[in-house]
This record gives sequence, structure tokens and C-alpha cells, in this order.
Amino acid sequence: MLKIKKLEHRFIRSIPRELDVGVIYISMEYSTAVHCCCCGCGEQVVTPFSPTDWKMIYDGESVSLTPSIGNWHSACRSHYIIKQGIIVEAGSWNDAQITAERKRDKLAKAHYYNPSAKPLNLEEEMKDTSRQLSRDLGVMGNLLGWLRNLIRKN
Repeated sequence: MLKIKKLEHRFIRSIPRELDVGVIYISMEYSTAVHCCCCGCGEQVVTPFSPTDWKMIYDGESVSLTPSIGNWHSACRSHYIIKQGIIVEAGSWNDAQITAERKRDKLAKAHYYNPSAKPLNLEEEMKDTSRQLSRDLGVMGNLLGWLRNLIRKN
């Protein structure tokens, strides 16, 4: 359960040493946002902005970050979305899901930063991980397989 339900945003030049709970610090100069984990554990959460990392939307009143925040390296393993400054709990992930996301992220970065490399075939690269996920997720895995087959047909 998340203790922090809303984040106040502060645009700053550099990230302060001490972070206030309930505040997301945004440095456009360093293309990064930092906040204390919304579960209340006190862990510092760093979200760099880049084509392969997070994207920040400022609508003049509030801040949103995409994709979700997954604190897989922390003991709390919290997972949430920041949407217009509101924190939305996003369900826990198992180890196979975390591994799959880390692999997808690594492949996306490799492709983005080395465009001259052979074309990235995410479907082939993720096949083994997807099979493992399907086994681990049971019914959700069956749904994942059905969606994957539907996408292949189109």
C-alpha cells in the first residue's frame, strides 16, 4: 500500500541532497526527476528522461511520468504511476516480469544508441522470456499468448 498519494512538483536546477517526502524534483538541465518512494520506505527514486527511459509531461499545473515507476532494486518493490501529480498503485510484478522488462529495456537502449547494429527483432529476442512469463502467469499467460498470436496475424 502506498503512503504517498500525491506529489507536488518543483522545477530546480540541481537535485538537493535532502529530499522532501511528497515532492518530485525536476531538473530539465540534467533531464532527470527525483522523489522519495511513494510507499514511504524513504528510498530515493531517480527517473532520467530520454527516448529510452521516462518521459515527463507538464500541463501547466501538474506533472505526469511515463512509463510506470517500478522500484525493483528496492526492498519494497513498489510499482506505481505518476499521473497529473496523483499516485496510482500499479500492481506488483513477479521476478519473470521484472526480468522481461529489464531485457526489453536493455534491447531498446542497445538499438537506440547503436542504430547501425543489425535491426532489432524484439519478438525473437523476447521469445524465451515470453514463454517463461506465460508459464509463470497461468491464466494471464494464456491471455498474453492469445494477444501475441493476434498481433502476429495482423
